[in-house]
Amino acid sequence: MPKIYIIIVTYNAMKWAEKCFSSLRKSSLPVQTIVIDNGSTDGTQDFVKANFPEVEFIQSPENLGFGKANNIGIEKAYKQGADFFYLMNQDAWVFENSVQKLIDVYNQLPNKNEIGILSPMHLDGSEKKLDLHFENYIGKYAKTNRLISDIFLKQQKPHYEIDFVNAAHWFLPKDTIEQIGGFNPFYFHYGEDYDYVNRVLFFKKKLFVCTESLVVHDTKQTFASPKNNDDAYKEKWLSLRLQKQTQYMNPALDFDPVKEKKKLMRDFYKFLIKGYSKERIEQREMMNYFIPHLDEIKEHREQILQSPHPFLNI
Repeated sequence: MPKIYIIIVTYNAMKWAEKCFSSLRKSSLPVQTIVIDNGSTDGTQDFVKANFPEVEFIQSPENLGFGKANNIGIEKAYKQGADFFYLMNQDAWVFENSVQKLIDVYNQLPNKNEIGILSPMHLDGSEKKLDLHFENYIGKYAKTNRLISDIFLKQQKPHYEIDFVNAAHWFLPKDTIEQIGGFNPFYFHYGEDYDYVNRVLFFKKKLFVCTESLVVHDTKQTFASPKNNDDAYKEKWLSLRLQKQTQYMNPALDFDPVKEKKKLMRDFYKFLIKGYSKERIEQREMMNYFIPHLDEIKEHREQILQSPHPFLNI
């Protein structure tokens, strides 16, 4: 029987803790669970320890962010002999056969060394519809894999290849961990899953969504921007910063710190000359954020390309 480790990073998880951890107990395929807590202040630690003593609980002395905390759990599971690593959000839960269905797809796929990430189908908190964000991701690939057409006509296959799925429910074989490594610690929160997927694809591994495995991700079901125009503007620039950061880190793209510094400064002076005051301020913040980190980004890229299992001590 494969050794499957569920890895969950918690931060004030009391809203979902009972459903999340109770669901893992009911899994038809036995799993072991590691929790890394990022400094909860709502009693998550005491609740998990008191009600789910089977969970291996690790208390971080500080908020490490999503990626770094997951890396601690991955390292722990690897050293305990894990065959599969299931990274799961705290606002999520599984059904009795969710994990078994993922293993079934893994066993069906002929080229095991090509498997990078397996994802179940994410339902929203009502358990009656797909999670809106997940539905958006899989919809982007409908023109190539025909998943939506097959589901509508009730002739879906057990798995479909896609190019991205968010990290609320990721099922990773040991080979992925050994080759791709862990999450890039440059990211604190947001963007780390895009970065990881870029690396998976760069090393010629594939992502699959498994249609018979259902799980829940109880996240906000909206794409609405903030009603306040200033907040919406700030959100737009934060998104642009994350996109640029992910591009910089992508090993499939060229990166030259000297050239990127010149580009950042050129864009700033372009807004300055044209009199775009708001854009100038945001571009200045972009420039001030990235220029001191360009050499660090280069070092991280080198680690991705040269280390046997980047960002992990295994």
